[in-house]
Amino acid sequence: MNEITIALCQMQVVDNKEKNIKKAIEMIEKAVANNADFIVLPEMFNCPYENEKFVEYCENENDSLTLKKISEMAKTNNVYILSGSISEIKNKNIYNTSYLFDKNGEIIAKHQKMHLFDIDVKDKIYFKESDTLTAGNDITVAETDFGKIGIGICYDIRFPELARLMVNEGAKLLFYPGAFNLTTGPAHWELLFRARALDNQVYCIGVAPALDNDANYNSYGHSIITNPWGEVVVEGDYEEELLISKIDLDEIKRIREELPLIKNKRNDIYKLDKIS
Repeated sequence: MNEITIALCQMQVVDNKEKNIKKAIEMIEKAVANNADFIVLPEMFNCPYENEKFVEYCENENDSLTLKKISEMAKTNNVYILSGSISEIKNKNIYNTSYLFDKNGEIIAKHQKMHLFDIDVKDKIYFKESDTLTAGNDITVAETDFGKIGIGICYDIRFPELARLMVNEGAKLLFYPGAFNLTTGPAHWELLFRARALDNQVYCIGVAPALDNDANYNSYGHSIITNPWGEVVVEGDYEEELLISKIDLDEIKRIREELPLIKNKRNDIYKLDKIS
């Protein structure tokens, strides 16, 4: 068995950075107490999901209070932590950025959200991240003790090309911290995670903030893990909760042997290439 215990921290995010960091630390400590190897926080876990707040809460990587605290938790507890995402400012641009910390508390990867969430669903929801955020341009795959993992953020999961490119680079787990809303969440959240896991025969992990009905943006919650057969391993509800699940990475090899989708690709007819 080649197992990894993953903790999904579906935390309640409030309009107070220090309180959010404290909550994240509490959930990390609880995950460690439950023998988690890999701990994942939600998208914008220290910041309300609003354009104005992205500006107000943004931090520079080199002196970020948030990243300092998460780094300390990773090192102290000898665990990997994917710090969901935060609002990062760099060269006067603001990015929606996820940082991966290794067991020494070092940043070993960062992903700047590539596809900005710009939607207008008539009479339901309007949101444009591009009003404040800048899109990243890099595909993010990191080497860990458990093999290679790929990192996207929320809306990135809607683009199957990105998932396949990460898998082409060897990623066996795809992480998408996210914050789908009460319109897109019920319609597409589980479907997308099952689809990306199934068509790439990998595990897909999504971690979202808990629902706050009083917030201007209502997160759907429902943090999730789906397996290479396209099944839901674990899925939360709307409320704040810590979800912990042990997964067997050997399942990837077994399923790819039984149903050889990756092997049966027609690379003689079509190909997906990363532009360098």
